[in-house]
Amino acid sequence: MVLHSKDELPASGTDALFDRNSSYWTNLDWVIEAAARRGMVLALVPAWGSLVKSGQLNARNVDAYAKFLGERYRSKPNIVWIVGGDIPGDTHKEVWNALGETLKGVDPDHLITFHPFGRTDSSTWFHNDPWLDFNMFQSGHRNYAQDADSPHKYGEDNWRFVRDDYARVPVKPVIDGEPSYENIPQGLHDPKEPYWQASDVRRYAYWSVFAGAAGHTYGDNAIMQFHAPGLGAGAYGVKNFWTEALDDPGAGQMQYLKKLMLSRPYFERVPDDSVIVDQGERYDRVVAMRGKSYLFAYTYTGRAFKVRMGSIGGTKVSASWFDPRTGEAQPAGSMKNEGIVTFTPPEKGNDWVLVLDGN
Repeated sequence: MVLHSKDELPASGTDALFDRNSSYWTNLDWVIEAAARRGMVLALVPAWGSLVKSGQLNARNVDAYAKFLGERYRSKPNIVWIVGGDIPGDTHKEVWNALGETLKGVDPDHLITFHPFGRTDSSTWFHNDPWLDFNMFQSGHRNYAQDADSPHKYGEDNWRFVRDDYARVPVKPVIDGEPSYENIPQGLHDPKEPYWQASDVRRYAYWSVFAGAAGHTYGDNAIMQFHAPGLGAGAYGVKNFWTEALDDPGAGQMQYLKKLMLSRPYFERVPDDSVIVDQGERYDRVVAMRGKSYLFAYTYTGRAFKVRMGSIGGTKVSASWFDPRTGEAQPAGSMKNEGIVTFTPPEKGNDWVLVLDGN
């Protein structure tokens, strides 16, 4: 869960910058404690990018603000700090660096990252800064055809951001902090465009995690804005209320990715697309990862693909197909762990994960 502040901030840099007893902060205290009782970790965004861009949060008051936050919440076990808010890191970079550095100095035990603008990555500006514990990129809400002005031109290929960060030194964990949300228009702003569906959010999740991401962020249009009765039409062409969106299919299916990842030794996993002979491009891309004795390969389109055997231990392998829509697996036989083998999913047109276990 992500909470951020779009409140206006005073320009003073004194200790009176914030009223510690105001309803805003006492309410946030309650939310953090209520989340902790339910086993939830909150990602707190101290200031949205617009506050820095407008100058309300600036070099004069940022240290006092960061110190205030760090002192107030450093004892809370269930928070992560997200510096930045949908903004390029070079927009008043000195303010973002000061916010991160002061927070880390006052509150060294909580993780900190940076939330960048669409189709950009925190590593572009802050990878070597000690306060940045892990990288975050925003693959965004545009489709391939709409990717006209982003610096990378990666389109929907969020796995490419992960690949880039995975190759950096020192290696830091990375996560897609804002992929396309379920039930939001492609391109975000025009409801006449097609809407992203459950299959799309699954694709972003499996592509990034199999490419080496430390986890994944799921989003839903109605939940993002807590759209509810009596709030008017809402934004971004929202079609349902947040209470209904809790049951959107993609939301329920994210747990199956976690189930799969934790079903095998997690920390020995490495991304390895070289095991796929015919990797494919765009939607045909097959992304693979492996451990010492297991291999996962994800196909979004359900097309057949060829695997270069022998990358995991065992003279033979047992194959199965994992269904990202249901979390169930079905056996697909056993074979020698050698040569090149073609695997055909049970059903074309749907996404599948090939699972190989060495024995």
